Amino acid sequence: MALLDVCGISDWVKEDGFNAERASVDKVNHFNFAAQTPELAVPVGVDPAEFLRPLVDSEEGVDGVKINLEHGTTTLAFKFQHGVMVAVDSRASAGSYVSTQMFKKVIEINPFLLGTMSGSAADCVYWERVLAKECRIYKLRNKERISVSAASKLLANMVVNYRGMGLSMGTMICGWDKKGPGLYYVDDNGLRLCGNMFSTGSGNTYAYGVMDSGYRYDLSVPEAYDLAQRAIFHATHRDAYSGGTVNMYHMRETGWIKVSQEDVGDLYHRFSNEKK
Repeated sequence: MALLDVCGISDWVKEDGFNAERASVDKVNHFNFAAQTPELAVPVGVDPAEFLRPLVDSEEGVDGVKINLEHGTTTLAFKFQHGVMVAVDSRASAGSYVSTQMFKKVIEINPFLLGTMSGSAADCVYWERVLAKECRIYKLRNKERISVSAASKLLANMVVNYRGMGLSMGTMICGWDKKGPGLYYVDDNGLRLCGNMFSTGSGNTYAYGVMDSGYRYDLSVPEAYDLAQRAIFHATHRDAYSGGTVNMYHMRETGWIKVSQEDVGDLYHRFSNEKK
């Protein structure tokens, strides 16, 4: 797909008489999905914002059907003297139900870029995969890796076009480029922030509490690993929508490495024994 975009080959696209006037939102050929146009194709005649509004905003819903967009997770990323530390839980919930305890909430965009996900799993996975494609196209065209700042700006520019249409996404783009380690927060409204520490999801207040008591920029590598793991663990202990395992990544100058994946139950017994 990246090679098709670089070469400009689009003869394979199926034409079936679809015209732009028939699309109510994106004005694109639905068969030309993700080839030359970055827009997201939607069913003809459907405006996502108008479709969702009565189902979400009203107390009664439509014909007794009401959609509660409930999300839960805890993700954390912070910069320190040896790079960027990324830690996430792995519980995916569907409303009040736990759908899986082993969901991968870190998208490995390329060897020097990572993305975390919170909100709607489908939205996060889709848009970060599109970002991975765009980053690969950039490298093919320019013969160098895209910067962390540019990658986060690409993602923000893509999702801002769908503001108010029901997207639910809060992601952190972490990486290492010519300027050193980079960390950016991007959400579904197109908000883009640069900082040294971010935590997203329903358990982020608990994670921030642990980080505020132990974070400093000159942390050693073992200290950073321990702090990130404790922050996510305590969030999973207090937040019902977070749990599963604690997955940790370390972004270094030579690229990211996966540090560990430990069950929160095992961590509970380890930390409990430390208090005795």
